[in-house]
Amino acid sequence: PAPGLLQVVKQCVRVPVFVMIRPRGGDFLYSDREVEVMKADIRLAKLHGADGLVFGALTEDGRIDTELCTALLAVCRPLPVTFHRAFDMVHDPLVALETLISLGFERVLTSGCDSSALEGLSLIKRLAEQVSVPWGGITERNLQRILEGSTASEFHCSARSARDSGMKFRNPNVAMGASFSAPEYSIKVADVAKVRTLNAIAKNIL
Repeated sequence: PAPGLLQVVKQCVRVPVFVMIRPRGGDFLYSDREVEVMKADIRLAKLHGADGLVFGALTEDGRIDTELCTALLAVCRPLPVTFHRAFDMVHDPLVALETLISLGFERVLTSGCDSSALEGLSLIKRLAEQVSVPWGGITERNLQRILEGSTASEFHCSARSARDSGMKFRNPNVAMGASFSAPEYSIKVADVAKVRTLNAIAKNIL
């Protein structure tokens, strides 16, 4: 997020806010210039009140980039750090988890190296015995099964819904961004009702 978004979020919520450090979409193999951006983003996030950081980096052969992660962790400290879903693209998840623990990551966001946390539940259960946070395709319909089946004590989900734009004039001839981007006149927002429902389910189980 931009520093402005982080500042406003910090003013509006009382829960800890962890900031994603991701200079671009695509893979998790970063150039030297992209690493410079990540380090600068970490410093800005800390300056503007981040309570923790989230990032991930891999080598070209699908292993944890220990050299880069160590360098980024040093910039993040003393804040806690989570390794994001780059984990789901590793060659060997059990070896990768051991590496992340040894480096000092507190959490791992993962769908169990599958299309969603429900499909990857068996691996999440094995990982959660050490450190992990289920992520991916979690909804009000499957959260209970995932928490009960994984022994995880935390979870991550978007809990979003689409809201129609307030624009009355709409130019049908222009699209802002690539064809797979969200439509200009549909806005993704956090859904308060979904958050409350998910919270209630989790509190009932945990």
